[in-house]
Parts: sequence; structure tokens; C-alpha cells
Amino acid sequence: MKKILITGGAGFIGSHVVRHFLNKYPNYHIFNLDALTYAGNLENLSDVEHLANYTFLKGDITDEHYINALFSEYQFEKVIHLAAESHVDRSIENPLAFVKTNVIGTLHLLNAFKNLWKDNWNDTLFYHISTDEVYGTLGAEGLFTETTSYDPNSPYSASKASSDHFVRAYGETYGMPFIITNCSNNYGPNQFPEKLIPLFIHNIINNKSLPVYGDGKYTRDWLFVEDHAKAIDLVFHEAKVKKTYNIGGFNEWQNIELIHLLCKIMDKKLNRAEGTSAGLITYVKDRPGHDLRYAIDASKINAELNWEPSVTFEQGLEKTIDWYLENQGWLQHIISGEYANYYDRSALKTK
Repeated sequence: MKKILITGGAGFIGSHVVRHFLNKYPNYHIFNLDALTYAGNLENLSDVEHLANYTFLKGDITDEHYINALFSEYQFEKVIHLAAESHVDRSIENPLAFVKTNVIGTLHLLNAFKNLWKDNWNDTLFYHISTDEVYGTLGAEGLFTETTSYDPNSPYSASKASSDHFVRAYGETYGMPFIITNCSNNYGPNQFPEKLIPLFIHNIINNKSLPVYGDGKYTRDWLFVEDHAKAIDLVFHEAKVKKTYNIGGFNEWQNIELIHLLCKIMDKKLNRAEGTSAGLITYVKDRPGHDLRYAIDASKINAELNWEPSVTFEQGLEKTIDWYLENQGWLQHIISGEYANYYDRSALKTK
């Protein structure tokens, strides 16, 4: 079996990638490394944790000694690196935590991978998952391409930009085979409810206010998380090394337009009068360094690898809402912190 390490595999995007690879590639042994911080949740993978080709490893990428020992013991041929601090608001409050995980943690992984395979790079790969936020902000026109200059505006995006640069530097300096993908905003099941869509679903269910930054006209490109997992699969297996791909949904929405659509669907799902949920919208003071618009040009991955989203935003949003309404117990565990006890109760293989 090929031994593939997926970091951050108990998180939102990571859990969908782990599940996708486990179900599609039974000849791969998937090792899921996650520190199980606040956004890591093993309940996300309860349906696949029993599979023989799956091993969960509880550990932190910022622990250099642990990472080196792990690579020495398991000899991972390929790495899909998703572990990261990812919430802009948290990065404004505590930038050093983002540097520690997103920059130093990535360097520990790069060093361990380099030291293991530096004499034989054949059939190895370091696949780094990044964000469109490294490019900064757009005006009313234009799209981010793979050659757009980096111009990060938040501690989060600056830390991801730094990690991208280190991955490329290791590729050029040491000959390490790497791929980087920069993706737009993801949404879907299992997302931690500090993010806009799950937070607002939870607040609407509980008749709480819906806080909107500034005038709400900030624009984002949205991608259903399962389509992102499929894109990662395609890039992992078919892309040439030392390449970068932008992954986007071809799907721009102003925040306030998205929120009104979400409110409309939620009113229908909850049998409330139309306009009830929209009445919860509250405009709040804007956050510092707020990027006006992100928009991905995903034509390269479409042309070279024939990838495109499988669902429209409206279809994906309805699927997402249905999942949260059907899994309110999961949402309550997240909100209350009870999910942390799941790890202690589980009989997973750990290291």
C-alpha cells in the first residue's frame, strides 16, 4: 500500500479529503495527522474510522521532534498538507499562533519529508493546500490567476503566503516534487460554525442576530467542499509537479446577497414566514484589513485537468442547509465543546 499522510484530516476540508481517498482508493493507506484543536473533530470521520486502510495519528505539526519521528517510522511517500489555522478574525487577535502553525509547522513537515527522501525523489510528492487570500484583494473587475502577485492583507493570508513561498523554495533548492493549489471559500457539511454559512444557519435556527461586517458588499467566490476534494484528487494524481492551480467555483456572491438567499431558504425549510430570518440581520463594525473581493480564475485546472464544479451554488447551499438541519446534534456538540470528548471515547488507532 502507498502510505499517504494527510495533515489536518479531522478538520472541515481535510475530513472530506480523507473520506474521499479512503473510499475511492482502498489500495492506499491513509494516515490522518491532526492535533484536534478547536476545529478538529473526529466525529467528522465516524463513518470511515473502522476501515483497515485508515490510521489516525494525534499530533501537532509544530512539534519538530514528533514530526521527524513520525516520518522516520512510517516512511510516508506522499503528503497532502491541509493543517492550518484558517480564520481571519482569530489571526487578527493572535497572529503568532498563525505563524507557528502555518509557517513553522509547514517547515517541520518540509524538513522531515526532505530528510527522508532527498536521495530518491521518485514517486514522492508534497502537495500543499493554500488559499486565494494570499493574492490580496480585487477591485470590481479582474480575477486571480496562478501568476497574480502575492499581496496578503491579514495575518492569516500572510502566514499562508509565507508557507507557499517555503514550499516553492524547497522545490527549487532541494528538488522536492511539490504542487500548490489555492482555493476559494469552501462551504458544506461539517464546517466549524465560526464561518459565515454554518454560523448563520445556527443563528437562524436559534433566532439569534446575523452579524454582517460593514455594508455587506464584500464579494467571495464559493466552492462546495466535496468539489474541492475531487479537485484535490485530480491534481494529486494527474498534475505535473512544481505547478500551481487555482481552484474556484466560478461563482461570486456579495455577502449580503448570499445571506438573503440563505435566509430565504431557511424560512422555507423551517416553515417560517418569508422575511423572518432576514429580520435578524444586524450590521456591525467592519474588521481591520477586510479584503473587498476575491475571485478565482480556474480556467487552468479546467483546461489541463478537465475539472469543474459539479453543483451550482444554489444546489450546494441547499445540500448544506439540509445537512445542518438533519445533524443539529453535531452542531450542538461543536457549540458546547462536547465533541472534544469523542476522541477520548473512541477506540481509534492512535500514535
